[in-house]
Amino acid sequence: MTDAQTIHAEAPHIDVRTIHPIERHPRIFGTLSALTPGDAMLITSDHEPRPLHYQLETAFPGKFLWEYLEQGPDVWRIQITRQDSGCDCCCGSH
Repeated sequence: MTDAQTIHAEAPHIDVRTIHPIERHPRIFGTLSALTPGDAMLITSDHEPRPLHYQLETAFPGKFLWEYLEQGPDVWRIQITRQDSGCDCCCGSH
């Protein structure tokens, strides 16, 4: 098993297609705040998650690595990996 496959197998996964829209970002940011450096999470969506990516980069520049695993047209899969261990004090406000 490669390192990427190991990360995928062990990473928390949120399928936003099964979550009420108002709960999506709070759940994602709650999961991200629990990650330690080097840990990753997976997100599956039925639309391009560009607003989430923008929000993540704006609130936590350089803290997370965003990697597309699949890019539509029907399903988007993203792996987000924590890069450093700085303060997450803003996560509770999302």
